[in-house]
Amino acid sequence: MKVCFLYNHDAGHQVAHSIGIASALAQHHRDIRTVVAYGSPEIRAEIVKHLTPEQNALLEWLDLSLPRWVNAVLHPINRLLPARRLLRLYAGSRKLRQFDMIVSTERTCLSLKRHWRGDGPVFVFVPHGAGDRNVSYHPAMRDFDLMLLSGQKVVDQMVAHDIAPASRCRIIGYPKFDILKGRKPDKFFDNDRAVFLYNPHFDPVLSSWYDHGPAILDWFAAHPEYNLIFAPHVMLFFKSLHISPEYKQGRRRPDLKPEWNDCANIIIDTGSERLFDMSYTLAADAYIGDVSSQIYEFLYRPRAAFFIDVHTGRDPSADEPAYEMWQIGPVVPSAQDLFDLVPHWEKFAAEYRDKQQRLLAYTADANDPRPASLRGAEVIADYLAGPSAYGGRG
Repeated sequence: MKVCFLYNHDAGHQVAHSIGIASALAQHHRDIRTVVAYGSPEIRAEIVKHLTPEQNALLEWLDLSLPRWVNAVLHPINRLLPARRLLRLYAGSRKLRQFDMIVSTERTCLSLKRHWRGDGPVFVFVPHGAGDRNVSYHPAMRDFDLMLLSGQKVVDQMVAHDIAPASRCRIIGYPKFDILKGRKPDKFFDNDRAVFLYNPHFDPVLSSWYDHGPAILDWFAAHPEYNLIFAPHVMLFFKSLHISPEYKQGRRRPDLKPEWNDCANIIIDTGSERLFDMSYTLAADAYIGDVSSQIYEFLYRPRAAFFIDVHTGRDPSADEPAYEMWQIGPVVPSAQDLFDLVPHWEKFAAEYRDKQQRLLAYTADANDPRPASLRGAEVIADYLAGPSAYGGRG
């Protein structure tokens, strides 16, 4: 049996969600050939960071990267749609079709399954996060044959939206949390003032950055009694023009002001691995965001959380929140409303603690003492031994 773990994104933020499963499968099921397929040398470098030398030696590698001149030609198109991802898939189609199973953290790979008309590998989905937006249960995901999900919340989402029956879902916990075991928070400032993490999404309709982000950084620049880490979704500064995949609307991203870099109480990071290795979500005292699923990584240790709603138009005091994550902290319509709450962050941390713990337990199952990566590897091995017990193919 041959299993391919596919890493075909342009950025490395999805790697940690499934590479632990790949290494656990290679270590504990040596009768299964575990192959890692990567889309660029940069992605391979990110993958290797998560592996011990022993794990690295047990894995096989498949390079799907495109020639440099092809990447250059596709660069302007890639700003509007995932042209590189799609071309890598079709260029590597013959090699990928030889696998018994392809494990992916995104749905682009399903274009191959449709191209092959179902006559090919089993496709397994490991979400890169556990968020509450529509993209978390996109209709295209129905084509996955098996889903390895973090908790009952995600199973309920898939079933409620007719994406997959419960028989094709398996709860394994949140694999990315495995790398936090025994890890202590980093200290990013040389003082003991409260550290706020601002983590806006990249979607131009849903993100708070476009209309409120610069005001937030201006406010913290004028209030050195607080520290701020500006760590947006890694794709926000990947390009300057963003088109919402959900709403088909585009906007140009506001740029950074040079003077923010001179503020001793502000750290700006728009591209390092710390944006997705949980360094910042582990270290901060409070979270400011909008719709990013990184809030669930922040909740690994419950703390104060604030959300800016720029798109629903709902009255947060009168309506049910649009997203389950918005139950675990104040939701405000603007940066100015946020500034009134910041001084009371400790009060909100205590007020919402119980709700945060309940939502995290619902989202990321921790009832099994085994690491989530090992749980995922066991499900894959069981499926390969007897797929009929998993509700059939999608």
